[in-house]
Amino acid sequence: MTGTPLIVNALGQLDNPNSARSEAAAGDLNPSGEQITVDARTLAEARASGLTAVNITLGYVMGDLEPYEHTLHEIDVWDDVVARHPDDLLKVTTVEDIRTAARDGRVGVIYGFQNAEAVGDDAGRVATFAERGVRVVQLTYNQANRLGGGSMAPGDTPLTAFGREVVEALNDRHLMVDLSHSGERTCLDAAVHSRAPISVNHTGCRALTDLPRNKTDEELRLVASRGGFVGVYFMPFLNPTGHARAADVVEHLAHAVNVCGEDHVGIGTDGPVTAIDDLDAYRERLAEHVAKRREAGVSAAGERADTFPFVVDLRGVDQFRELIRLLERRGFSSGRIEKIMGRNFVDYAARVWEA
Repeated sequence: MTGTPLIVNALGQLDNPNSARSEAAAGDLNPSGEQITVDARTLAEARASGLTAVNITLGYVMGDLEPYEHTLHEIDVWDDVVARHPDDLLKVTTVEDIRTAARDGRVGVIYGFQNAEAVGDDAGRVATFAERGVRVVQLTYNQANRLGGGSMAPGDTPLTAFGREVVEALNDRHLMVDLSHSGERTCLDAAVHSRAPISVNHTGCRALTDLPRNKTDEELRLVASRGGFVGVYFMPFLNPTGHARAADVVEHLAHAVNVCGEDHVGIGTDGPVTAIDDLDAYRERLAEHVAKRREAGVSAAGERADTFPFVVDLRGVDQFRELIRLLERRGFSSGRIEKIMGRNFVDYAARVWEA
């Protein structure tokens, strides 16, 4: 492939994990936006990687914070981050904003949730979030909430009546309904109930690695058949040992393409561009963090103290170029690779945001 294609990360991070502030925040279950480091290295490496746009997680995910108030504050924080770096970042609320970021050499920042708890018991809050620029709303995290079941809830936990109401509100406001982290029944229910195509922005394939965070072929097929999008992550859940490698990412992408078709698959790495420099020191902190997640009941099967929450040989500023090289070696055409790296997400966004 000549040149770098449009690269859109359907779920990622903008952060320098090596800063003292971010290292301290890494141990928190629900770090705030102020604890994330968007510094010169973060911005330089994100741009050097070829990244065009990234869906970041903001707002409430878990813990004792007030979900609605915390989430509104997080939107303020990220609005300020973007405003302070106008030459590097662009807040994305439309598909055209992604194209503008690509043209200008900036990184588009897509605001997204990984838990819809901030909606509370009022689906009308969806309108507030939409007006503030949120464009992706994941219904559940790993545990169950009032909308439905997460990946660690019983697999037959359905989308609730309130969950259906929230999906309808998201449809009305043209926001993405993201079923990452959901249980199987909730995912299938939401895909059928939603008037607009839904997404699973960061997952793997259960047929290859039988863990709850990965999606079954039935889920993948249904999401794609209704015009949706599936992003494959760079996470330990891609290998039964927990030690996922770049080759595993390629295999899960290939399986997803076989099940969904090449027009519905992309990447959602669930990580930053900037790599952790000192893995030995990080390994010592990781055990404590995994223990905290397990104690709080928010961890997923497959999270262990001896498994990094990233793919060790597919990280850093060259991660996207390396994946392209591996996909070329796998025999993928340049057109298919361009779709996976970003075009499919943009096309999906157009089907939802511009419907």
